[in-house]
Amino acid sequence: MSKIFLKLGMAFCAIVISLPSMADISDDLANICTIVKNNDKSELRKKINKVKKEYKVTLSDYYTGITCSGLSLIRHAMASGAGDAGEYLIKQMRKSELSQPEADGKTIKQWAEENGHIGSPTGAALLERLG
Repeated sequence: MSKIFLKLGMAFCAIVISLPSMADISDDLANICTIVKNNDKSELRKKINKVKKEYKVTLSDYYTGITCSGLSLIRHAMASGAGDAGEYLIKQMRKSELSQPEADGKTIKQWAEENGHIGSPTGAALLERLG
């Protein structure tokens, strides 16, 4: 009887130890705004790839759920002067998604034109991508 409990206890320990941490996607994306603001394209790429690998979701799947100081990630990149990060984000999104109105009813292009960011590196990448 004690051997059965010992084996069950060992099996339970093995299962508990092998379980991945139960962090959710919001924990993994917690500092993405800071990464974009700091224009750290390398860290941004790592973050997006990690989330894609661990949660099987792409940037398009969670883009609308993230705001940085009330702005979407691409708008935040433009407002922060983060050209490399902004260009990377634009390349990761589908053209159709880039031309969709955001929460305020304006497309990224309309917002960039109204706020003087269309001439930024991110704005130029957006115009090029939209064709």
